Amino acid sequence: MELSERKKQILRAVVENYIQTAEPWLQSHRASAGLKVSSATIRNEMAELENLGYLEQPHTSAGRIPSPKGYRLYVNELMEEHRLTMQEAQKSTKP
Repeated sequence: MELSERKKQILRAVVENYIQTAEPWLQSHRASAGLKVSSATIRNEMAELENLGYLEQPHTSAGRIPSPKGYRLYVNELMEEHRLTMQEAQKSTKP
């Protein structure tokens, strides 16, 4: 199943938040992620992403975290490309 752009945007927000904070993402974070939809819409989309295996909910009252499948989609399709600096490139070639 192909994910809608909104689902991809939500998944990107969840993954990036989790990478930065190591905290589950709540639908109340929608404003900081630039999502201009209601919290009910976010909740429904996150539930669908969970059913599809892209998100996990560690506790009943917790927010969602990315699953391995969610991380894989993020790396393959959603992550922005970053170029290495010359110093980073040189470090990566040294043993």
